[in-house]
Amino acid sequence: VKTITDLTQSLTGSQLIFNQTGSIHATALLNPEGKMELVREDVGRHNAMDKLIGGMWEQGNIPALGSMVLVSGRASFELVQKALMAGIPIMVAIGAPSSLAIELADNYGMTLIGFLKPTSFNIYTHPERII
Repeated sequence: VKTITDLTQSLTGSQLIFNQTGSIHATALLNPEGKMELVREDVGRHNAMDKLIGGMWEQGNIPALGSMVLVSGRASFELVQKALMAGIPIMVAIGAPSSLAIELADNYGMTLIGFLKPTSFNIYTHPERII
């Protein structure tokens, strides 16, 4: 649980462009211990995810079955869908998930976490992965 609540600080420290502009999204691939393996930024949430998955592909890390993905904004249906296609079993979002994102994650066995704060988070689907 502490690994997850520590992610907000880790992401902020890894966002080079955000630290300069204050207005850009990031998506990060994390190992099971919460260590960031890859971070990508873009003005669009979806573009940041696409860049991350492209980087994973270049490194031969798809499917990423033992990984988590962290998104700096909301968890939309499309972001969940992209993470599922990359084989990522856990998505953590700083913001809220949409109802369609929750339904998709539940149907495909993904653990979906939202409203990540330094001291709390909500688990929407498949909590059995979180110790």
